[in-house]
Amino acid sequence: MRTAGGGLREHHKARRRSRILDATRELLRESPETVLSTERIAARAEVSPATVYNLIGPREKIWEALADGFMDELERCLADLSTDDPREVVRSTVRLFVGDPVVSRRMVRGWEESGLVLDRSPLGRLRRAMAGARAQGVLRADVDTEALAAVVSAACVGALHQWVAALIDDDRFLARALFALDVVLAAAAADPYREQLSAPLRTRKAL
Repeated sequence: MRTAGGGLREHHKARRRSRILDATRELLRESPETVLSTERIAARAEVSPATVYNLIGPREKIWEALADGFMDELERCLADLSTDDPREVVRSTVRLFVGDPVVSRRMVRGWEESGLVLDRSPLGRLRRAMAGARAQGVLRADVDTEALAAVVSAACVGALHQWVAALIDDDRFLARALFALDVVLAAAAADPYREQLSAPLRTRKAL
């Protein structure tokens, strides 16, 4: 059983860790191209450099921790949705990144495994949304909804990296992510819904 002292220590560690990540975000927003160092982060967070290393790790782990923070926030946003509409899941995901562009761009550029950034969320919510659409007869009964969700998630990651590289703007980031979703839904549509789910593809503007 965890002792009261142990619980308090964990609480203090969590608070220091949160302070370190908040300090990192502040430094990035103040100077988007700043070179992060353990010493600068520690000074801003008012902890020792050793604390930064012990609670989070080297720079690669800092980017990973920032990515986890984005996904924590996304999960809170998705939990507030009153619908499992996959379009709202995609929109919420894009809004999260474009809402904090400096930090999200640096995190994606700096983290070697940034291709995994959406594996925790929204992938889980997309899986549920796709499974729900199949159960309601909107999608064909024979489709693999987990594979469909994975395709949409991968397309969103691709659009995210294009946006990070400034190849597309915020609007095109959203448009390309939604386009991938519409293609998947149209391809998997049950006959009664085929016309409805194919319609967005015919009216799609240039991406």
